[in-house]
Amino acid sequence: MNKNKIILVVEDQPDLRKLVSLTLDYGGHEVHEADSGAQGLRMIEALRPDLVLLDVMMPGELDGIQVCERVRAHPAIAATPIVFLTSRSQLQDLELGQLAGANAYLTKPFSPLQLIETVESLLAAGS
Repeated sequence: MNKNKIILVVEDQPDLRKLVSLTLDYGGHEVHEADSGAQGLRMIEALRPDLVLLDVMMPGELDGIQVCERVRAHPAIAATPIVFLTSRSQLQDLELGQLAGANAYLTKPFSPLQLIETVESLLAAGS
């Protein structure tokens, strides 16, 4: 049996954050939540999660792109898999996410099955 993985959900919309958390919690993972980019970055540094689900557009000092860039620039956490959650699906948005260093991109609305498949494949690749 695999040890439970630590997943951090960084999303400013409480309803979506709760839905994502419940979906992953059902899979037996240890799920933590942050409601802003700045809080998410602090939690990534403190928790060292196995995977981060990161909203791209968030209010406040750091959006998802900036959080991802800072994680990639920080040697101790640079290898952390990051999945962007976004309602922006234009080609340039996808390219921005790739340039920032995202491992995967889920466009809202996504299905719980899509979420689980993306998370599980990235976790399997990293273990």
